[in-house]
Amino acid sequence: MARALLIHNPAAARTKDRTVESICSVFTSAGWTIEAPGTEHPDDALRIADQGVTAGVDVLAIYGGDGTVHNVAGRVGDKVPLGLIPGGTGNLLAGNLRVPRNPAKAARAIVDGKPKHIDLGRLTSNGDVKYFTVACGAGFDAEMMAGTSGRSKRRWGMGAYIATAWQVLGRHRSVDYQITVDGKEYEFEAASVLVANCREIIPPFLRLRDGISPDDGVLDVVVLNASGLLETVTVLWQLFIRSVGDDRRVRHIPGRVVKVESSEPRPVQLDGEAVGMTPFTADVTPGGIRIMLPDG
Repeated sequence: MARALLIHNPAAARTKDRTVESICSVFTSAGWTIEAPGTEHPDDALRIADQGVTAGVDVLAIYGGDGTVHNVAGRVGDKVPLGLIPGGTGNLLAGNLRVPRNPAKAARAIVDGKPKHIDLGRLTSNGDVKYFTVACGAGFDAEMMAGTSGRSKRRWGMGAYIATAWQVLGRHRSVDYQITVDGKEYEFEAASVLVANCREIIPPFLRLRDGISPDDGVLDVVVLNASGLLETVTVLWQLFIRSVGDDRRVRHIPGRVVKVESSEPRPVQLDGEAVGMTPFTADVTPGGIRIMLPDG
């Protein structure tokens, strides 16, 4: 009999008892056994994940946001497949992988699915190591993430980021970046430097170029090469309407090891969370985690 361990936070606004019960009932009706101990402190998710690995469960199901997903992914690696049940604000990885937003339907996708390897990114900054599944970066996007309060995200969801974006645009300015990709050096004046593992930075609104995939073994550096407010707005609008093409203001550089430095410290984000300031280094572990996804 297959076994699952459900990681969830009973105190979170989106975590209702009846929702957790509906998730568990999907597993039990499919013949699985499931435990859902819940978390009380920030480190509890990692403790529960460790218990799941030790116990040899078949799936670690995560009902939460991207922060819980990348923390658990970095801890577990590919030892146990992860199941995604969107319960946060952005749900960026779940959105890129087209996991249903409805918790019961997402649970059904897990029990009906098979493990698929995807790449795991790692960010190192000032001696700290963090993991990401979708993207990290510096500049405008990080300013937007840092300027969006937890209260606004809980109340307005993705709309909170959009509202903050307009506020940030009014005071944003581009700076000079020095970027090293697999040993080759580049210099740009840029609004943002993204290091992407997935194509969609904010699914499905901000989509990068074709060919960016979470299972290709490389990261994709995307530089929004804008020198002022007008160019920044233009590039962001092109991303929004998906008409970037080969515009000179959007540069794409694939690689496995990326170092980003800037002429002055700029905020850094990781899977939608503010995590510090430049400089940083990002690298990738190809096939570093497994996610339960439907066939096809």
